[in-house]
Amino acid sequence: MARKPEKPIYAFRKNGSALVPDMDMDMRALEGVANGQLVRIEVKEFRNVARHRAYWAMLHEMVAATECALTPERLHEVIKLETGVVDLIRLPNGMTVAIPGSISFDKMAEPEFIAFLEAAQRWLAETYGWVSERERRAAA
Repeated sequence: MARKPEKPIYAFRKNGSALVPDMDMDMRALEGVANGQLVRIEVKEFRNVARHRAYWAMLHEMVAATECALTPERLHEVIKLETGVVDLIRLPNGMTVAIPGSISFDKMAEPEFIAFLEAAQRWLAETYGWVSERERRAAA
């Protein structure tokens, strides 16, 4: 099955009661829209890229320090299962199984990602004794 091409994501900033295009490409997206034309938008806040990178840095650190998984990507799949980020799939025999869900930017809003990150840190602490860099600095 061929994947549907991804639609571009346009960014706008709120200015009073108006949405203002963030970049030229965002402005160009409006060129085909007539004044007064009703359009559909989905309001989503952008995810914090630095927090996402910190999560992956934590996984790399864990794998290097403990060899708890073959790769950070494998640890990521386990963490999603352990923290309940799953999709339920019904097999032909009627059995339901959980497979790792997605934390991608378009699937998980920032507040949900923060909760996931905190759950992941708790699970790593309980399972492997992991201590966050912030906690290590505070103890020093």
